Amino acid sequence: MSRIRSTAASALAALAVSACATSTPYAPTSNQSRYGFNETQIEANRWAVSFSGNSLTDLKTVETYLLYRAAELTRNSGYDYFVIVDRKVDQDTDYRGTNMNRYAFNPAFSYQFYHPRFGWRYYYDPFFDDVTLREVTKYEAIAEIVMGQGPKPAGNVRAYDADDVLMRLSGQIQRPSPN
Repeated sequence: MSRIRSTAASALAALAVSACATSTPYAPTSNQSRYGFNETQIEANRWAVSFSGNSLTDLKTVETYLLYRAAELTRNSGYDYFVIVDRKVDQDTDYRGTNMNRYAFNPAFSYQFYHPRFGWRYYYDPFFDDVTLREVTKYEAIAEIVMGQGPKPAGNVRAYDADDVLMRLSGQIQRPSPN
């Protein structure tokens, strides 16, 4: 029975890891994935745009996808350029343990055993140090943009020509693979 549980737990862990084994593709967020782009219209020509990446998506990719989505949204709304009026990047760093004690799911370095007279018992080993910690960082870029028509304002470093952004960044966009 223990072997069946161990095999089932290993299979579930492998399935969970394989689902996240690639960086976040350029796609909208959905019920199946909280990673991707998202936008909210604030006014007729003002939008909040964001892109969230998983732990395998680097900061440069997250920022590139955010700019690309802003340009796409600008063109789809009938405008020629956009100005970033506010921009920030959220970074979420966590530490995950590997090589944890295989007999327990408790990260406090304990294990459990069954005693016929006393039932399930737990043992804590304060000297158990066979654990490797791995840093996991996820990024989310958020921007508020204002769209405009005609040529982009000269001298404004926060203004982007939508067609130019789409043309220059299109080679860096990784779309989801068809299932």
